[in-house]
Formats: sequence, structure tokens, C-alpha cells
Amino acid sequence: MTLAKSDQSGTEPGDLDNPRARLSFGQAARFSRYLQVLTQAQKTGRETLSSQELSDYTRVNSTQIRRDLSGFGKFGKRGVGYNVDALAKQVREILQTGGQQNIALFGAGHLGKAIGSSDLFADHGFNVVAVFDADPKKMGTKVGGLSVRPVADAEAVLAEHEVVVAVLAVPGEAAGELADRLVASGVKIIFNYSESLLDVPAEVTVYTSNPAVDLLHALYFYLS
Repeated sequence: MTLAKSDQSGTEPGDLDNPRARLSFGQAARFSRYLQVLTQAQKTGRETLSSQELSDYTRVNSTQIRRDLSGFGKFGKRGVGYNVDALAKQVREILQTGGQQNIALFGAGHLGKAIGSSDLFADHGFNVVAVFDADPKKMGTKVGGLSVRPVADAEAVLAEHEVVVAVLAVPGEAAGELADRLVASGVKIIFNYSESLLDVPAEVTVYTSNPAVDLLHALYFYLS
């Protein structure tokens, strides 16, 4: 599992004129959180956000936010805050998310439906192009406007749409074999919502999300 590929460039962070400029892993995580909040603020019609408000929503210290942003130029006005639309545009440029990326979703159960029917990915330039499931009863049903396809069709569809990102919302026992097929098909990033630990080559990045683990983490700090 590779987590810090963003640190491998010799270029100093903060150089927007250099297309090979890289954020550190920590910076990339924080900027992604900034964009999430800014996107939601746009949806609610907010025109400005202060660094303190951005801090409250992201749980990132406001001094750290100002330090992160100052490395890429001057943003915001004292006493006014950041212009939401302008800052969102700049953060997207910093994260290099201007292009559309195609995603394949595996699993049309309750979790898969929730993921596929939300704006979670579309808000940030990701396009779910196909939904797959192994259950014959789910074939042809709709998830987010897409018809569920059999997993047997996956390789052809992934190649057709040049998919490099896959989301696994499948039972743990199915995730390992499915991950092997995805890697063989050229998928480079896997979001794993199963409980299975995936064994993939070093060049493939796996992000595992487990609500129980997140809850344990939150409860530890609440109880301690």
C-alpha cells in the first residue's frame, strides 16, 4: 500500500508555475479538506469564509491554513475573509483536479447505492461511469442513473472508459479477488470500503475506509 507518493518530487511545494510541483502528503490531505468545505459553502450560497470558519469546519488550525495558502499566493482580505469561489478555483488548481476522472463502482448494495447516488464524487470532478455487482437480481437496476452491470463485464468497461480509479463497496470475501482483477486491468487507485486487507503491487494505492475504525478513533479522544 503506497500512501506518500506525493512526497517523491524534488520540487518545493507552492510552485503553481511548475506542473510537476508536488504537495506533501499532509498538505494534500489538508487542501482536500479545504476544497470539501469550500464546495459545500458554494452550494449554500456563501460568498466568503474566514480562516477561523474554515478552521472550525476542517479542524485544521487557522494559522496552519494561512501558512498553507500563503505558499501559493495571496488569498483573502483581513476582516473580510476568503472569496469562496476564487479560493475553490485556486485550490482545485493546486490539487490539479481540473480534468475529469472516470470511476467504476463495485457493489450495488445499500452502501454502493448511497455512494453512487450522491454528489460525493461529481462535486470534485469525478465521474462514475459504471456500477457492477455479482448478484443477478440487481442486473439492470439503477444506481445514480446507471444500470448495474455484471462483474464479468468489468475488464471491457474499464478499458473502454480508461478507468484508473475504482470504489469497492463489496463483501470482504469478494474484495481480494476483485482487487486482483482491477490491478490487472490497469486500475491504479482503489477506495476500499470492505473489511478485507488488499494485497496489491506498490504502484497501486489503496485507501481503506472503515466506519468502525473511525468510531473507535473518535471515542478514544472523547473518553480519554
